[in-house]
Amino acid sequence: MTTSMQRIAFFDFDGTITTKDTLLEFVKFSKGRSRFYLGFFLTSPWMLAYKLKITSNHKAKEKFLSWFFRNCDRDVFQEWCRRFAAEKIPGLIRPKALQEIAKLRETGTAVIIVSASPENWIQPWSESLGIRLIATRLVYKEDRLTGKIEGRNCHGEEKVRRIKEVYSLSDFDEILAYGDTSGDRPMLDIARVSFYQPFR
Repeated sequence: MTTSMQRIAFFDFDGTITTKDTLLEFVKFSKGRSRFYLGFFLTSPWMLAYKLKITSNHKAKEKFLSWFFRNCDRDVFQEWCRRFAAEKIPGLIRPKALQEIAKLRETGTAVIIVSASPENWIQPWSESLGIRLIATRLVYKEDRLTGKIEGRNCHGEEKVRRIKEVYSLSDFDEILAYGDTSGDRPMLDIARVSFYQPFR
């Protein structure tokens, strides 16, 4: 008796499936452009420190999230996320990425999105397509955002750790991965077939 080949494909979201970074787009959507540019300016020292490898991606992102969303009510935040997923994300999706995902799913390949962006606004979109999501998780205290990340930012090696937390990779005959930045390299490295910036 022959068994069908087990395949799994991991997709980065921002820049790979989308044309823009959805964290930045979400802030513009929820806070307005003026507040976005002010906050971007005030948190830019942390972004620069990350680029210069003085601080971690995790710490820089927490500073950014804290400036914009600390003490934000959970229900208010989730409503922003729901609206952003419905109104904005479809316009940011690369058609070729969507075609590739559809083609893979037609062959029975499991498709997983693995993103450093918070799961809150990606999940409504991924669930509408029936796609599993692994992403950064945010911390709430008394139903208010703290600006902190639960565990580690889902970036770089953490993407691989989170994948292995859910999947036994040895169960799959073929592993594919799609990414567009150095933060995706560890995930690309675990794949038998990897694609770097494939849809541009």
